[in-house]
Amino acid sequence: MGILRSFNIGVSGLSAMGSGLSVISDNIANAGTFGFKSSRAEFQDVLAKSLKGIDGGDQLGAGVKLGHIKAIMNQGDVARTESITDLALNGNGFFRVEAPFGYGYTRDGSMNFDKEGYLVNGDGYKVQGFKVDEDGDITNQVGPIRLGNTTIPAAATENADFSMNLDSRAPVKQFNIAEPEETSNFSHSLTVYDNVGTARLVTVYYNKTANNNWDYRVLADGKDAAGGVAGQMVEMAAGKLIFNDKGVLQEEQETSNSFNFNQGAAPGQKIKFSWGESIAEGGDGLDATTQYGSDSTVARHNQDGATAGTLGSLSFNDDGILTAVYDNGVSRSIASIAVAKFENNEGLFKVGKNLFKESRKSGQASMGKPGESGRGEILSKSIELSNVDIATEFVELMKTQRNFSANAKTLQTSDQMLQEVLQIKR
Repeated sequence: MGILRSFNIGVSGLSAMGSGLSVISDNIANAGTFGFKSSRAEFQDVLAKSLKGIDGGDQLGAGVKLGHIKAIMNQGDVARTESITDLALNGNGFFRVEAPFGYGYTRDGSMNFDKEGYLVNGDGYKVQGFKVDEDGDITNQVGPIRLGNTTIPAAATENADFSMNLDSRAPVKQFNIAEPEETSNFSHSLTVYDNVGTARLVTVYYNKTANNNWDYRVLADGKDAAGGVAGQMVEMAAGKLIFNDKGVLQEEQETSNSFNFNQGAAPGQKIKFSWGESIAEGGDGLDATTQYGSDSTVARHNQDGATAGTLGSLSFNDDGILTAVYDNGVSRSIASIAVAKFENNEGLFKVGKNLFKESRKSGQASMGKPGESGRGEILSKSIELSNVDIATEFVELMKTQRNFSANAKTLQTSDQMLQEVLQIKR
């Protein structure tokens, strides 16, 4: 009887609307969950009977069912925070963590370092990233991100670079090590480090020996030199700087280089001094030391030595690279956040705790660096909020309530019609 069929159709409507309400309720409940992705209930009609067989035409439906729950993977709003380990992905991709069931994927960037130095999420699952090699360059090897030792050893100075100008108008002078200031045309000081990280002050003296020709000498006070006498300068390195007629550095010549410091330093330390890429080295002289008719001056200088250092601070940059800054001024790359990309984000399987895992529908994760091949960029000191729109969910809530009431009305009407049929016998 058609009346009885209408009961089943009405029940299917009530069941489907109840399931839809569960989806909406879950969205609303997770409106404050970091990195949460909302879902949408999608319904399908149920076809039970064709009045004309396979010829089609007149067909009688049998109600509705919940066909799919579609994940809405659009970007959530990004909020700024004060935690250096809070990260947000702006664009496509997921963070990967080592979960008990295997690899988990999440948009929740609320992270911290545990007592062993591993970067973990709120549940203690290790976050995956790209490791660095001995030179501090990011490799393609993926593994847990870990701080490692929070101290770094001292580094002896191996290179010192200068960018400067020597006055071409200066007179020729004969250098006397007993009176270096009075017998040199120009000088400047530089702090270098020996093999145990002790800071040593050296002074570079320049003497014009002929047009376009200069001698340089690197001297240290005798109190820092092996066998030296305090107050008496000791020569550690020397050489020549040759310029062409245009004031461009033509060539650098090193004549001696041996830094013999005292107080436990290893003898014979070598420090390579550079005044830029000379023409003899294949340069054009534009970025090298010059000899122009203006005052001698040093624009900048740097050296690569350092004392032993202790970790002072950490930071992620917008490339997802974790950098450690030590109290000796040295900064080192620790790792780079790895970003997983899927062919079908909507096919991922939710496992709770803000985590997804791979499924046959999602495909396998492709790991890469932030901003690479369509992957999103990393925003440091930020976190992605839920993408749930409360206003939209409330509208859906009202629509679901209305549809539920309408289906309940079909049951009520079918009941009244059935009552009429039962009254026929009387």
